[in-house]
Amino acid sequence: MAALSLVVAPGAVVMGTATDAFAVTKISHSTATSMFREVGITWSSSGNCSDRNKPTCTSFEQLNLATAQGAQTLKRASGCALNITGGTETGHASGTYSHWNGYKLDFSKGTCVGNYIKNSFTYIGVRGDGAPQWRSASGNVYADEGNHWDVTYYNCGGC
Repeated sequence: MAALSLVVAPGAVVMGTATDAFAVTKISHSTATSMFREVGITWSSSGNCSDRNKPTCTSFEQLNLATAQGAQTLKRASGCALNITGGTETGHASGTYSHWNGYKLDFSKGTCVGNYIKNSFTYIGVRGDGAPQWRSASGNVYADEGNHWDVTYYNCGGC
């Protein structure tokens, strides 16, 4: 069996077994906010809170490490101001690659980030709900939901 190397952020919890090459690393809200602060990403919530069980909050509890790293990659690559408005809190659509399961973040719309996504990534058509989508070279998907970007991070985006 080939050796598996795993780099984990401080405070991260690795879910799965040592033989599971696809283990997802979950991080805490405080670890995520530290990672976001490190690169100048901001976050906000309509309820001014971070409770995972309240839909008006913006929580990063149980966020995938690769999702947080993907946001850092987007910030570094684009140079744009990024504000996260949705994380792992309840109230989003369900599914395997969902907000609740740590794969998605919502970002405020802005000219800089919108231009970066549309000019750097490949347009892949509209989602079932009509949202136009772009795919990065690493495979992450950026959907324009009208008033925000809904981003699915399958990986860290080349971190």
